[in-house]
Amino acid sequence: MPMTNGTVLISGVGIAGPTLAYWLKVAGYEPTLVERAPALREGGYVIDFWGLGYDIAERMGLIEDINRIGYHVREVRIVGDRGQRVTGFKTKVLDELTNGRFVTVPRSGLSRLLFEKVGSGTETLFDDEITGIHGHDDTVHVQFKRAGERLFDLVIGADGLHSNVRGLAFGPQKCFEKQLGYGVAALEAPGYRLRDEDVYLMYGWPGRMIGRFTQHDNRTLFLFIFATDGRPLPAALDQQKAMLRDVYRDGKWETPQILAELEHAQELYFDSVSQIRMDRWSRGRIALAGDAAFCVSLLAGQGSALAMISAYVLAGELARANGQYEAAFKSYESILRDYVLKKQKGAERLAGAFAPKTRWGLWFRNRVIGAFAIPGLARFVVGRDIIDTLRLPEYRWPSLDAPSR
Repeated sequence: MPMTNGTVLISGVGIAGPTLAYWLKVAGYEPTLVERAPALREGGYVIDFWGLGYDIAERMGLIEDINRIGYHVREVRIVGDRGQRVTGFKTKVLDELTNGRFVTVPRSGLSRLLFEKVGSGTETLFDDEITGIHGHDDTVHVQFKRAGERLFDLVIGADGLHSNVRGLAFGPQKCFEKQLGYGVAALEAPGYRLRDEDVYLMYGWPGRMIGRFTQHDNRTLFLFIFATDGRPLPAALDQQKAMLRDVYRDGKWETPQILAELEHAQELYFDSVSQIRMDRWSRGRIALAGDAAFCVSLLAGQGSALAMISAYVLAGELARANGQYEAAFKSYESILRDYVLKKQKGAERLAGAFAPKTRWGLWFRNRVIGAFAIPGLARFVVGRDIIDTLRLPEYRWPSLDAPSR
């Protein structure tokens, strides 16, 4: 049975959720967003943004704002125990691979721009979550923690790696999660004394890496990537800090100063490096988008772009199918599945490059990174992971100017 009222509940206001809401509004649907957090999230980590995600942002009129809040990194630099340059490369090579359409942007900043683009006319339920989903032939009955019970034509889970919608409608995360053997943490700190504008610095020893990136407003981002060796990751903030202090206790370079910043941290991004692999991304009137459907892992560098791509295609296929959601969901998967699978395989190859587990692995990684300065070699080594092979479908949007600007 086709959709009747065009109402779509979207869980999550990260990247995929607001993007989907925008394009659904353009297509004439009535989206509602629900988010567990009490407000848009701040902090987190920065992402490299290019490819088809960049193209979609351009179609949404966001490129000027993205460049305003973002960074144009000049160099990726590997440093040694005393801070000396070991190897690295100028990012001109990435500009060449992407025709200059490459920017580093705070993920939370991109999320805010997308959410603001949706417009104030879209209902958003903050500080709430879905507690029950019951699909029927003609509707989906949704129970909320705070907002009671309501009916929608469709429900879309755009709520990330730990998707609540996926858990309720498809099964527990352990059925779909593939862990890549690493943990990741991100900390944003004010007033860190050492600053290297537009340079991403990395320091590592077997199984551990620390990245430092200078941000606007006298803030610094620290990224920790470490081999977990099967150890469970703690959920409590104080235990997460204790684990980082233990894992990095013998680090040199700026490691002691960086660990000292943990003392003042009120929040910390802390998670496993995982992928989500599912045989299907929809069930009845319920579907998944972005990381909820196919997380490629944080280390892949394209999670946000893929979230935007999936949201755009899902909305476009619903518009093209004129409410025949079964056909739309089928086309959505058909267009994206092989593309996503290639990205996931590429992310598996890439994961170990951030924190190689042996000294030989570190040596080899450094040689590869240093070779990026050789003309043409970067295209050969990472070109298949950088250059998008998918062509975005073209859709007719009935009311392109409907969302408020």
